[in-house]
Amino acid sequence: MTDIQETLVLIKPDGVVRGLTGDIISRLEAKGYRIVDLKLVQASRVLLAQHYEEHVGKPFYEPLVEFMESGPVVAVRLAGHRVIEGFRSLAGATDPTVAAPGTIRGDLGRDWGTAVQQNLVHGSDSPESAERELALWFD
Repeated sequence: MTDIQETLVLIKPDGVVRGLTGDIISRLEAKGYRIVDLKLVQASRVLLAQHYEEHVGKPFYEPLVEFMESGPVVAVRLAGHRVIEGFRSLAGATDPTVAAPGTIRGDLGRDWGTAVQQNLVHGSDSPESAERELALWFD
């Protein structure tokens, strides 16, 4: 029996506003991952402060929070074998300019010259982060 992990995937405001939610979700399902829960959220500053607490004081923190507050976010509880590692590979490099073709960011993202990188998606980076982030976004 394989261990099934769960992770948080966020489709950021740029992905939602550009109408890419369906394409991104299709990629998750095509990879064989299971959507356990999904919701559209207008993230509050309080939620974002908790989510990004490790970045408080860094130069990109305020622009990042402002960007994430700028529009709706789709929060996805995603499950599958090695889903944390698998989703991060599927998402591609943080910088969409250098993200590999075939990845979400490589195919759908680009640098818009904004104060913070608008790179379509977020995925938890470890089992500990996934547990913490899922508790924030999915009560």
